Amino acid sequence: MKKALIITDVQNDFFEGGSLAVPNASEIIPYINLLMEENEYDKIILTQDWHPADHKSFASNNEKNVGDTIILNEIPQFMWPDHCVQGTHGAEFHKDLNREKVDHIIQKGTNAAFDSYSGFQDNNHLVKTGLDDYLKYHDIQLVEIVGLAMDFCVKYTCLDAAKLGYVTCLHFNGTRAVNTNPDSGKNAIYEMLQNTVTILG
Repeated sequence: MKKALIITDVQNDFFEGGSLAVPNASEIIPYINLLMEENEYDKIILTQDWHPADHKSFASNNEKNVGDTIILNEIPQFMWPDHCVQGTHGAEFHKDLNREKVDHIIQKGTNAAFDSYSGFQDNNHLVKTGLDDYLKYHDIQLVEIVGLAMDFCVKYTCLDAAKLGYVTCLHFNGTRAVNTNPDSGKNAIYEMLQNTVTILG
């Protein structure tokens, strides 16, 4: 069975000092690097949040506060601080992430009108990123997923992978939650387990 490692949004803005820092995010990088070193993956893929500056998920573009929720394209949209803006330092991959074995990069969130938590598609399920096509082209059947943040982009990437028929595993030690509410990380784990995602230690 061919397997791929999907490394989700290991970008500067999600680390300490970034505009949308995930608590303890830097702890995952040594774990991810070790995974790549000790395992033979058929493909290693990075996803990259790559937002235009006028992205509608940014509170600053809606005269809202961070943490507010609006309706965007008929679905609820959490208001985020400006993050991972195309061409900025915050959108770059963390310097300590070993990228030597990376085969492919998938950029997401590039359309200002739609947010894209999942590495597979936007939140409205209208536009695919090309990740599913890439995996199928290379006959990948099992995906292991790590990265940031567990309760948003990682969770939705895992759920979509499982829905698309991949054997889907999340490395618990390779992810951290942003915890927009105190239980969001825990709830994300429950939701993934209920949808056939295997949680690895």
